[in-house]
Amino acid sequence: MADFAKPISLAITGASGSAYGLRLLECLLRANRQVYLMISKAGQVVIPMENEFSVPSQPKEAASFLAERYAAAEGQLQVFGREQWTAPVASGSNAPDAMIIAPCTTGTLSALAMGASNNLIERAGDVMLKEQRKLILMVRETPLSAVHLENMLKLARLGVVIMPASPGFYNRPEKVEDLVDFMVSRVLDHLGIDSDLAKRWGESQGLGV
Repeated sequence: MADFAKPISLAITGASGSAYGLRLLECLLRANRQVYLMISKAGQVVIPMENEFSVPSQPKEAASFLAERYAAAEGQLQVFGREQWTAPVASGSNAPDAMIIAPCTTGTLSALAMGASNNLIERAGDVMLKEQRKLILMVRETPLSAVHLENMLKLARLGVVIMPASPGFYNRPEKVEDLVDFMVSRVLDHLGIDSDLAKRWGESQGLGV
């Protein structure tokens, strides 16, 4: 089995924008990071609605499918069930370096702000909060209500990175994948992982800084 860097948790919830999470998964695997993946029940429904494939509902089958699709090494990708409380992400004694929820529903946002742990994704996020590890939430909703904004502010004050799925257009995207890569590159920046997915400000169209 290959020697991977410390694991990163990735959760895909039921907000529109599953491509963000799937592309991030691909990039993390290419960067030789071990990934702990969780997909919510709603996320499982949304993925085939927005992509040309579906992910098996059983964790082992999902891991095999995604590992083959994204050329993961043996043992590099682990997929956990929604109530798999024995998963390492459920305890601060074995917490990963960071966790990203992409996309993140406002329901998941609310649960984290309230300290709820009704499923493994919420518990994993709560662990990151209590252990003061990096937690990135790619919130995808519009418009945002006062409740959503208050929950974001509460979590931001606790050190959570609130990263709404708001891609930039200064690099003149030509296809949907360019918009996805813009956001994924911003997540990778916050994880300290180099990428060339998107041109940076000042590198395209002769823009000055």
